[in-house]
Amino acid sequence: MKTIFDPAIRDELTRRVEALNENSTALWGKMNVFQMTRHCNIWNEWVLGKNSPVYKQEWLGKIFGKMALKSNTKDDKPLGKGMPAGKAFTVTQKEGDLNAQKKILVDLITDYEHFSNDQFIHDFFGKMTREQIGVFAYKHSDHHLRQFNV
Repeated sequence: MKTIFDPAIRDELTRRVEALNENSTALWGKMNVFQMTRHCNIWNEWVLGKNSPVYKQEWLGKIFGKMALKSNTKDDKPLGKGMPAGKAFTVTQKEGDLNAQKKILVDLITDYEHFSNDQFIHDFFGKMTREQIGVFAYKHSDHHLRQFNV
């Protein structure tokens, strides 16, 4: 399975991020390209443990999280359209410096080379193995890059 811990996969994601531009439009969803890159940056910072995040699994996740995690990490099937982002990852700011966001995103993708956040707890899935984190982090990035046709 594809994982963000694979250098070739990180290179692929980086090339796709670099292909984004101000004219990139979403094939689905409500975010524009700036909001998507900012959303991905906030999400990856959370997974990587940057900015001292507080990790807590939601109540509903305690019931359904493990089953959903297994379903989302068992194969290379892409994430479906319309999955909820969660309040902490919603970007309401509509405009900003896309090139700055792209650079941050590329740097965060690169940071997975040295991933060491054993404190990470997904807000819905709960505690994840390193392998599950790698697969899901790839799928999350792939989902949003496919959203913008790159």
